[in-house]
Amino acid sequence: MEAIITKNLTKRFKDLVAVDNVCLGVGEGKIFGLLGPNGAGKTTLISMLSTLLKPTSGDGWVWGQNIRKDQDRVRRAIGIVFQDPSLDDELTTYENLEFHGRLYGVAREVRRKRIKDLLTLMELADRERAMVKTFSGGMKRRLEIARGLLHYPKVLFLDEPTLGLDPQTRRRIWEYIRNLNEVEKVTIVLTTHYMEEADYLCGRIAIIDHGRIIALDLSQNLKNIVGGDVISLLVLHPQEVAKLLSPFPWIKQVKIHDGVLDLSVEKGEEKIPKIMKIIGGNGLEVRSISLHKPTLEDVFLHFTGKTIREEEGSFTETMRMRMRAWRKR
Repeated sequence: MEAIITKNLTKRFKDLVAVDNVCLGVGEGKIFGLLGPNGAGKTTLISMLSTLLKPTSGDGWVWGQNIRKDQDRVRRAIGIVFQDPSLDDELTTYENLEFHGRLYGVAREVRRKRIKDLLTLMELADRERAMVKTFSGGMKRRLEIARGLLHYPKVLFLDEPTLGLDPQTRRRIWEYIRNLNEVEKVTIVLTTHYMEEADYLCGRIAIIDHGRIIALDLSQNLKNIVGGDVISLLVLHPQEVAKLLSPFPWIKQVKIHDGVLDLSVEKGEEKIPKIMKIIGGNGLEVRSISLHKPTLEDVFLHFTGKTIREEEGSFTETMRMRMRAWRKR
């Protein structure tokens, strides 16, 4: 069964197309990732799937319920953890969960047991009566995830679940997400701009840029698209070096970004001496050289010609455009 289906789902804000004809399916019980830079349309997409935003065109279904016609049923079937903090800092851990459970109409005895079980699952049982304002960022995120699960949702949306957390805490949150997927059997859709997060957690990944799905597959299949190892060269004249190396048949692809020359080859460690000999033999200088296996960053570069970090640089302008579009509504 498909937990989520979209058909040509689109959202426009006047002249800005935030989500552009997205078609995808998410299998029941899977962890599905939406990977892309800030401003790519990830949050807008899950806002439509969770009925927070009305689509401009196209359609979608969550757990068999239509996001246009059956909004109340969709909301009962989902849990959501927002990118921005949404806990009440002046309440205790238990009170935050209790309030949420009452809003969703979870019966009293069921609610109490569910709170206890979730606090144990997220390793917060010893902080049940603690004020949330005393929590670290990681503890608050774990509590938000527990709250999103309180009413037994079929689908859980996690919008940038580790944004702003330190690397060690981020890794712990990954383990909690994996564990709750196994224990709760809940379908999870997460948005992220961290390549390693998507690679570690998600079965299938949709890479999204400027509102469009530019690639969709298993993580390893996406990385296989790049083909072979990637040798990165920092050279003084990248265009000249690229022209020099391109004719060699064992170099599958040559790309330049940020002044760095990327070469896709098989058995990169064996090709480095050859490359250095060719470049040196033509009187050119290599300032640095590195070898790495293909990553999702390389996949994004392959399809867009830019790294996700480069796309991040345009985030401020993207948000300005969206604010202008919102004011014109």
